[in-house]
Amino acid sequence: MTYFRSDIRQRAEELVSLYPRRRSAMLPLLHLAQEQDGYLSDAGMAEVAELTGTTPAEVRGTAAFYDMFHLEPVGRYVVGVCTNIACLLAGGEDLLEHARRTLGCEVGHTSADGLFTLEETECLADCNIAPAVQVNHRYVHATTPEELDRLVEDLRAGRRDHDIPPHGTLIRVRRSGGLRVGAAELAEERAQARAEREAREAAASEAS
Repeated sequence: MTYFRSDIRQRAEELVSLYPRRRSAMLPLLHLAQEQDGYLSDAGMAEVAELTGTTPAEVRGTAAFYDMFHLEPVGRYVVGVCTNIACLLAGGEDLLEHARRTLGCEVGHTSADGLFTLEETECLADCNIAPAVQVNHRYVHATTPEELDRLVEDLRAGRRDHDIPPHGTLIRVRRSGGLRVGAAELAEERAQARAEREAREAAASEAS
């Protein structure tokens, strides 16, 4: 029985079919699991392991390497304030402290209402508008305490839901372009490529 919702499971199986080796689909599958739950739950990672032919320990180890994945529940909005050198000189630490007071939670923690998780980030590559701030990996250009306060008010009221989806959602519109091969044809091509690869590996092993 699948843990993923039916739509997530369908997308997951489509993703796996794009790769010659199932384990290569692990990162995009982790993003799907996080889209469903807002973080990577044990059950979500177990399903990724099943889909990729790996173990939950391997999946967790991979997820723990990347900052974009959360292994514990986070708020609907993950607010990141950069304090790297350009942003530091532009007041990044002061803005982070203001965000801590405004959101009512420490850095690395979630507010009591469950809406916000606050993070201190490394460079967000938006140095021309410093200090850089992101919410759910979307640039928001809230460089002053006043702008940050207005942003928080808008998020609480749902006025930014059109451009800032809940944490974990990378895209809301599925692309219609890209690979245009039927599932059956794709599976046949993958099976043939796998058989050829295994034959080459067997021949190389015999030769050695």
